[in-house]
Amino acid sequence: MIAVCSKHPLDPPASNPTSLMTPLAVSPRTGRSFKAAEPIACSNCALRDVCMPSDLTPADFERLDALVCNSRKITRGETLYRKGDAFRNLYAIKAGAVKTVVTLRDGREQITGFHIAGEPLGLDGIHASEHTADAVALEDGVLCIIPFGRLERLCGEIRAMQRHLHRLMSGEIVRASQLMALLGSMRAEERVLAFLGNLLQRLRALHHADTEFKLCMSREEIGSYLGMTLETVSRTLSRFQDDKLIEVRGKLIRVLDAGRLQAT
Repeated sequence: MIAVCSKHPLDPPASNPTSLMTPLAVSPRTGRSFKAAEPIACSNCALRDVCMPSDLTPADFERLDALVCNSRKITRGETLYRKGDAFRNLYAIKAGAVKTVVTLRDGREQITGFHIAGEPLGLDGIHASEHTADAVALEDGVLCIIPFGRLERLCGEIRAMQRHLHRLMSGEIVRASQLMALLGSMRAEERVLAFLGNLLQRLRALHHADTEFKLCMSREEIGSYLGMTLETVSRTLSRFQDDKLIEVRGKLIRVLDAGRLQAT
């Protein structure tokens, strides 16, 4: 069975909720078909403890399961939404990683964020009811799609979800402030050190890694995010390896001195 998406490429079809679980759908933007992921209820998800508040009751999860009823596979390089697209959904990254990008007036791209499994995506759209950046998959993965209007109603009924949404929104503000601090007041070495420390902290909080992890982004993408050149990022990582702070093997990073990273 082929199901056709609504206007936004990640929006679920409006007419028949059961069609959310069909194996194929078609993106109106690209005309390409994509595979829907096997639906997994929030109450049974492996990321339940990192995606959702800890104080939800079984009855709360039953209502949440009815809300988050759609998930889909994404492929590396796929644009999930673009700047100016109407905001309808929030997304929870179940697997994989996504970058957010804005195009500057001179045509250059500026990466504004990296989002990993267990983290939300699309919060930027709440302010003006449209997205403020492009979201592009860094690797193959899976997204859970959360209709925001229905989530708002649920938050009005479940205070724990309302507090959780507020924490997520506050986290976006904090990350934006940290990026401004990185770009405005830190030397190149300090920027890369802070970036690695922040990434390690997030991975640990989400139970993804302890001292070894794979960078889902390229050196050039890290440079775009930190306001640095590819060459500077590469030289800095090599210097960190010489200083026995990390061990670098391609995209694989092994942390040798976690205390120094966490102290950044």
